[in-house]
Amino acid sequence: MIQSRKKQIQQIIGLKRLDGLLVTNITNIRYLTGFTGSSGFVIITRNRGIFFTDFRYREQSEKEVKGFEIGIEKGKRIRLIRSFVKKAGIKKLGFEKTISYEFYELLKKISVQLLPQKHIIEDMRKIKDEEEIENIKKAVKRAEEAFLKIKPRIRVGVKEREIALRLEEQLKRVGCKDIPFDTIVASGKNSSMPHARPSEKKIEKGDFVIIDWGGEYNGYYSDMTRTFLMDCVGLDKKIEIYNTVNYARQRAIKSIKEGLKTQEIDSIVRNIIKKAGYGEFFGHGTGHGVGLDVHEYPHVSWNKGEKIRNNMVFTIEPGIYIPELGGVRIEDMILVRNGKAELLTDLSRELEIIK
Repeated sequence: MIQSRKKQIQQIIGLKRLDGLLVTNITNIRYLTGFTGSSGFVIITRNRGIFFTDFRYREQSEKEVKGFEIGIEKGKRIRLIRSFVKKAGIKKLGFEKTISYEFYELLKKISVQLLPQKHIIEDMRKIKDEEEIENIKKAVKRAEEAFLKIKPRIRVGVKEREIALRLEEQLKRVGCKDIPFDTIVASGKNSSMPHARPSEKKIEKGDFVIIDWGGEYNGYYSDMTRTFLMDCVGLDKKIEIYNTVNYARQRAIKSIKEGLKTQEIDSIVRNIIKKAGYGEFFGHGTGHGVGLDVHEYPHVSWNKGEKIRNNMVFTIEPGIYIPELGGVRIEDMILVRNGKAELLTDLSRELEIIK
């Protein structure tokens, strides 16, 4: 697959009439070369692909990098790039638009025409190959296995932070080398904040408890959320909120098909929540791609999106968040296979009231 990715980039370089493309985003470098270290860059020309890193990663790159020549950086990076560009006869050099302004200022000192490129590799990463899909499925299984081990700890009197720490410990124990993002555990009033940080707050009767976490396998991530309700009297409104979110999730997943625009999925979710009277309490997008990054293309949102294609992997995560009352989010991961949605996450989405 690495070789085919390089060839695809070289075809794009030809179509864009570039002489070469400079890649500095470390996640894109991993996607193209297999390198898992933290420092390096790639230059791809129409007939070559060269990966550069420093001395620390010499041995690692020799083991990991496939389909690319390997060069070792000595001295300042910009001098190496200038030297290579000159020797390779590159006149038109594409570069990732996401580089820092500071690095761009350095690139401008090179006697070459600089042409910013927007999301070339990120667009390739939207469509997962079979190896990537298997990695993501295993990342899901690890996340679910870890969660089930700590689920009995979700009870009245337990601190949010304790649950988060226990869950992250279990994620490591089941094999995750990285935690894709800081685990969210938010209860009661805290659950009305979509990205609340785990606090010293203890879970109380009648609380919603949102838990948002992910797993990792071979550098690929998973992302899921479940919401629980602690038993108490007078839960009717909270049960209604939960069921509204869950119904919106179900309808969104059923709607998914190849060729549908992601904005249309978001619209289905948003309209259901709005008709239930909670439109002002759902402010984030309905979903996002997951892969080597936990947030990547495609966007499933009202203001960003595109047509759904087979082998895309993304989340569906509607929510309702009411200040002082609490919030609900239910998040599943979806693989588009044979033109329709295939659920990757298995944990129950039915409301569980914990006594």
